[in-house]
Amino acid sequence: MTLQQLNYIITISEIGSINRAAEKLYVSQPSLTSAIKELEKELGIVIFNRTGRGVTLTAEGLDFLPYARQVYGQYLNLLEKYGKGGARKQRFGVSAQHYSFAVKAFVELVKAYDLEKYEFAMRETKTLSVIGDVAQMHSEIGILYLSDFNRKAILKLLSGNGLSFHHLINCNAYVYLARSHPLANRESISFDDLAPYPCLSFEQGDESSFYFAEEILSTNDYPRSIKTNDRATNLNLMTGLNGYTLCSGIICEELNGPDYVAVPYGPDDKNPNSIMEIGYIVKNNAILSGMGRRYLEEIRRYLGIAEEG
Repeated sequence: MTLQQLNYIITISEIGSINRAAEKLYVSQPSLTSAIKELEKELGIVIFNRTGRGVTLTAEGLDFLPYARQVYGQYLNLLEKYGKGGARKQRFGVSAQHYSFAVKAFVELVKAYDLEKYEFAMRETKTLSVIGDVAQMHSEIGILYLSDFNRKAILKLLSGNGLSFHHLINCNAYVYLARSHPLANRESISFDDLAPYPCLSFEQGDESSFYFAEEILSTNDYPRSIKTNDRATNLNLMTGLNGYTLCSGIICEELNGPDYVAVPYGPDDKNPNSIMEIGYIVKNNAILSGMGRRYLEEIRRYLGIAEEG
């Protein structure tokens, strides 16, 4: 097995065609086909189904691909750190729950690089997709939170996917709403105060679970609720319907605009507060790329927390 063969597998899986992959890789189609067959023979598996319309991954190929991405990705990171130049177009991706600070840090990162020489991806997505993206090496870093309620379930899922969680910051719960909201000027807002208004939460797909909710205090019984799937819709519903969401209180006015506020959540005996531990996830023992390290520096700078080490 060679790094070149791993690169071939990754490229073919992304393009879905051996002929077009050969063009991108600047190799002949017979040479590419031969290299793949040699690897399949060595491993004793069939990686691709070949049809008249292209190629698709077999079940064995789907299982093999994340390992290929991990090994080849780590090779590229080593090459970036210790190699002497190279003309490859480096890729960097982040997957995150819907946090404006994660997007703000990404913006600052991209500003420092030439977009003609690098490929970037910023994915605000569902909790399971954050985990899946990092596990499949679509994204180098994922951003999500743990709480006393979801910690055991999320950490078990991370462990099963070969991922580790790294602490960034702890936050209390805040109520995020429009400045025009009747409760916006309160010093704190209780759960009972929120009863007349719709609670906005991000949809988590068919496999939705309390454990995957992005909003803290997800186990509470909300009499009025609306599901959304993007941050812009959430903001629009805050303004149009006096909706609210429960969050970390870390908001980026530069990106979300000045028309929203975060008010401390006021706990009571039946509805106590809870701590959100926000952190990042990466593959176990991963060697972060230069862009990965820079991205985390930007997050720490925005959150006002010290550098590691």
